[in-house]
Amino acid sequence: MTTTEALVAAADAHSAHNYDPLPVVIATADGAWMTDVEGRRYLDFLAGYSALNFGHGHPRLVAAAKAQLERVTLTSRAFHHDRFAAFCTQLAELCGMEMVLPMNTGVEAVETAVKTARKWGYRVKGVPAEMAKVVVAGGNFHGRTTTVISFSTDPEARADYGPYTPGFEIVPYGDLTAMRGAVTENTVAVLLEPIQGESGVVVPPEGYLAGVRELTRERGVLFVADEIQSGLGRTGRTFACEHEGVVPDVYVLGKALGGGVLPVSAVVANAEVLGVFRPGEHGSTFGGNPLACAVALEVIAMLRTGEFQERAAELGELLHRRLAEMTGSGRVTAVRGRGLWAGVDVDPGVGSGRAVAERLMERGVLVKETHGVTVRVAPPLVVAEEDLEWGVEQLWGVLSA
Repeated sequence: MTTTEALVAAADAHSAHNYDPLPVVIATADGAWMTDVEGRRYLDFLAGYSALNFGHGHPRLVAAAKAQLERVTLTSRAFHHDRFAAFCTQLAELCGMEMVLPMNTGVEAVETAVKTARKWGYRVKGVPAEMAKVVVAGGNFHGRTTTVISFSTDPEARADYGPYTPGFEIVPYGDLTAMRGAVTENTVAVLLEPIQGESGVVVPPEGYLAGVRELTRERGVLFVADEIQSGLGRTGRTFACEHEGVVPDVYVLGKALGGGVLPVSAVVANAEVLGVFRPGEHGSTFGGNPLACAVALEVIAMLRTGEFQERAAELGELLHRRLAEMTGSGRVTAVRGRGLWAGVDVDPGVGSGRAVAERLMERGVLVKETHGVTVRVAPPLVVAEEDLEWGVEQLWGVLSA
């Protein structure tokens, strides 16, 4: 038995089987490359579902974490600490907003956004008690907590977890007419991913986000943009909403905000929205901790230069040009995405998305499938152009074999 086989077997024996990872065991990583316990290198074409936008072990982020580790890592929100004000101020500025409510994981931020919208609906909009409604889109992926899976349309996410949390209405993604029909006087928010990642990197029809923005403003409803995967440089802009010139009322952020170093998430909005909270009404022991703030501050500084957004846009053009060449082959049925982010639908005759991912792993490229036939491609934004080209060549080699 190899080291890999032994470690996979031990994991299978002692961990809950809530994931089905590829049979590779990573030991070290640097930039866009990872090395397993056998010493074999792999090009990372997943980037931790966008948590690793800046690659593995980025020197600036590691240095920020190390420096803070030697000072203080946690105070809880019972006390102030000297990194918190800067984090909130600078993240709010990056978003063009006024206030920040920090959490840890992405789904915590989504839960926080839902609570924020409901509280705003009752205290500001005047919705009758217990009547607040949030409109969401089918095919969404906002996490896996009980409330969030209550408005999921994925059977795997929902099965056996009922009874489900009420107060949500699901409409088809990209359908403005359905959205308009779903918004009532008791609607407090529309919650959307500007690009649906887990569904296969689904980009909405042109004008959809702008239409949602117009509708929500017209009806006095909050537009909440879940930019956990799509935000912070992935699509070639700081936020995916920017591609339609849209500014939502609320940003939900996570993943890359922690630089791939630790979980950091946040809800960002203006004071009219986040100002509804009073002490004791919401919180998190680790949310906004000194270590998280130190790393996130460095992430914000890196994004301010614009170089990572520009790189994602330029390399994204190359990626999508190369992937588009595959669509006439009879092996790829569709390619979607924006920036350094793509969903590649594989013809079932070639194999499942999982089969393609396993064959790519043998060639030294790591991706992950979704929804059976879709392979997601999302390398770190620091990937070298020649490495990106090589990775796409390996994908074509698997598909054409």
